[in-house]
Amino acid sequence: MLRLLLPVLLLLLGVGGGVGAGLMLGGGEAAPEAAAEGHAAADDGHGTQDHGAAQDDGHGATPASGTEFVRLNNQFVVPIVRGGAVRSLVVLSLTLEIESGNNQAVFDREPRLRDSFLQVMFAHANAGGFDGSFTEATAMDPLRAALRDAARQALGDIVSDVLIVDITRQDA
Repeated sequence: MLRLLLPVLLLLLGVGGGVGAGLMLGGGEAAPEAAAEGHAAADDGHGTQDHGAAQDDGHGATPASGTEFVRLNNQFVVPIVRGGAVRSLVVLSLTLEIESGNNQAVFDREPRLRDSFLQVMFAHANAGGFDGSFTEATAMDPLRAALRDAARQALGDIVSDVLIVDITRQDA
């Protein structure tokens, strides 16, 4: 009984900590920046931001490229299971680069998108992708490619890229 309860407890603890940290660190960044620049705060609560070019128009779009960045508010928590027990948790934050004006499409399809991303991350974890020096470029490239493919399957050609903006592994 304890063998089943401990992994679930660790998973819930990790999710709770990730959500709490996300709320503490990432909540409400876009609106104060827009207000400081003299733009009307039109934040819809979904965290649409642009961290790109210096010629930002203040609305999340990059005029030169016609893309915008949409941050997914909730982090992804992936348990690493070895020998039937949770050995560590990996927490990731993702941002999508999409064609300008399509951010609502991302949030309309977010449940399916998150499910696709979790399938990719679980497969990556089960293949040992989060073991050892998991942040090396050669280890991260297959994960990035698989996430990009999953996003394009869920959203179509509006997705240019999926950026891993934060990744942490907490060993148990």
